[in-house]
Amino acid sequence: MNDAQSACLELRGISKRFGSLGVLDDVTLTVRRGERRGIIGPNGAGKSTLFNIIAGELPASAGSVHLLGRDVSRLPAHRRARAGLARTFQTTTLFPRLTVVENLVLALQAHSPERFHLLAPRSRYRARDEEAVALLDRVGLAGCAEVLVDALGYGEKRQIEILLALAQKPQLLLLDEPTAGLAPADASLVTEMLKRERGGTTMVLIEHDMGVVFDVVENLTVLHHGRVVADGPLETIRGDAKVQEIYLGGNL
Repeated sequence: MNDAQSACLELRGISKRFGSLGVLDDVTLTVRRGERRGIIGPNGAGKSTLFNIIAGELPASAGSVHLLGRDVSRLPAHRRARAGLARTFQTTTLFPRLTVVENLVLALQAHSPERFHLLAPRSRYRARDEEAVALLDRVGLAGCAEVLVDALGYGEKRQIEILLALAQKPQLLLLDEPTAGLAPADASLVTEMLKRERGGTTMVLIEHDMGVVFDVVENLTVLHHGRVVADGPLETIRGDAKVQEIYLGGNL
């Protein structure tokens, strides 16, 4: 397999300006299929803007985004999702008045060729229910299947949010600060969930908790003032003096 075939995501010269303000400057990186990549950097480094450009929620001012060898730079977010991209957000986007299994069934149905009838009895979609419960069982949450999302703890909601993304069977999963706002015990649950997920999905995550980063990812890209200042294997970046200075004051 050549480099183009093995790449899940390629960013080529991505720049972004908002009027006279430059947020990203010539960001180029390649994420291979099956890789777990972390993107780190101080606040204001351009991480969230980069995610929004990858997902199709913002246009780049220059450069291109390639997903599985295809230039998707001009595709809107929903078409990138159809092409194999899923993402989570810093805040949950679940349906709070539906049960956990109902939330998952909706995610599964969205990627099914079977037509969904709003007024049909739920029993008609029994196969979707079974698939949803199997997903919950993977992370030890099968007992929550019939619980209203509103009644869950924040850590459990984050796990369900990630399951909703995984239910789409994405080739590329973007995780935007998956442990933000979580207590240490809940952050550990999410971290273990990500570590156990070995379904071949390529993951790219933004995360400020370096313990989570070191547990989950294999490679790191470091942004500073919108530019890539370091990129490579975890241990190499961890020992980079420049990264230590600009990101954690020498304590990475």
